[in-house]
Amino acid sequence: MNKVKLTQDENLSFKVSHQLLPQESQRIDLYFSLPVEMGIDPSTLSEENYFHSSIKSHCAYYSDKLHLPLVRSRFISQNKGEQSDYRLNLNLYSYQIRIALDTDVKQAIKLKSPEEFYPMVIELAEQTQSLLKKLRRYTPPDTKLSSYFENADNYLSWHVEQSFLKLLAKGPKSSDFTAEREFLFTLCTDENDYRDSNHYNSQITLADPNRITNKMRLLQRLIEYGVVFQKQTRTLNTNLQRLVRGSVTAVIMAFVMVLVLNARSNFTEITVMLIAFLGLIYGLREIFKEDLTSLIWRIIQRGRPKWQNLFTHSVNQKRIVQQTLWLEYLRNKDLPETVNKLFQKRRQQNKQPAILLHFRSDNKVLAKEFLPGYDKLQKQLFFNLTPFVRFLKKGEGRLYSLEGKKISQQAVERRYQINLVLVQTTKKQEHLQRFKITLNRSEIVNIEEIKVNEEINDL
Repeated sequence: MNKVKLTQDENLSFKVSHQLLPQESQRIDLYFSLPVEMGIDPSTLSEENYFHSSIKSHCAYYSDKLHLPLVRSRFISQNKGEQSDYRLNLNLYSYQIRIALDTDVKQAIKLKSPEEFYPMVIELAEQTQSLLKKLRRYTPPDTKLSSYFENADNYLSWHVEQSFLKLLAKGPKSSDFTAEREFLFTLCTDENDYRDSNHYNSQITLADPNRITNKMRLLQRLIEYGVVFQKQTRTLNTNLQRLVRGSVTAVIMAFVMVLVLNARSNFTEITVMLIAFLGLIYGLREIFKEDLTSLIWRIIQRGRPKWQNLFTHSVNQKRIVQQTLWLEYLRNKDLPETVNKLFQKRRQQNKQPAILLHFRSDNKVLAKEFLPGYDKLQKQLFFNLTPFVRFLKKGEGRLYSLEGKKISQQAVERRYQINLVLVQTTKKQEHLQRFKITLNRSEIVNIEEIKVNEEINDL
């Protein structure tokens, strides 16, 4: 079973990543223990608002063995297939280059010795040049296809330049490898000149770092066509909610009509007392109708799935993955025993009153096989914690200390800790992980995984 990974994404967000095989089913549960002092509860943050604003899903083809030497050449000319085939294979080839380059760059940055770093980076540079030459070997004459080529070529050239500039900036410095550094600088300069000679980007765009970065993000999304799946979200239980609302309204209206008829029989004439009494009845109806409907609906909805994501292939619109989602506040007695035991292992001073929020994702792969070169899908869930910090206290405190006869002071910030238990369930196994997420008003300070003694239990 592939272990689910929880990592920080941006300042106030984290992502949960896991892989899926053809026709595999998998369940992911996240149990948040939110300190009461954070001010999070159903009245301040509803499940629906948090889901639609701060939880995102992403699904794409995945290969953990994708490195630059292993990039599969699926690039074809216009004469070997239809326009849709050309675009799909061009995007697959470009997407593989980007993912493989990112993977190898991360590995290279970890090398602290110049003797190991520069030979590996030079090899990456030569492999990248070879892949770019293969891409540029054929330029389609058709204007419809040339736009696809120019977008992919523009983005890859820019991404290659940025990747190797990043390696030069973060890699170890050594005067013994001046020739290697010059080779890398030349590669970056050549790619920059290449884009200028092809007039891929205007001078106005190049002069503004924000504009050129946002343009490249757009081009990145364009080359993901056919590789990253389209998502369609449906809200479940809509008809059931309408039935509940209609039934509650019917019952209340029947009760109100009984009171109205009794009032008309007791008051033979229309008087101020009758009008006031009828007004009171209709006022009470409006007050209790909404509260009663909300109460009954929350009871009925408890434990039911709320949304469904359908991921389809961009080209043939074939359904690939079906994802069913739950999100609800839990009562302490509804917490599973295994999860509760992990929460109870905290130190006594950390066992403060908390609100429990439960997220669940059931994933089912509908496809029997994937595109050649891919044997897995990668599902990613992104959680933005910005709504969680909305009610946190502002400001910093001061910590004073005595050093000899001199008093020093240091600024300290308010920090909060969210305990999180992640449960991954397949047909045969259950895998539990526990994390501590420390955050302040501006960022996630740290995500720490707490080791679990019995990580995998047979079901």
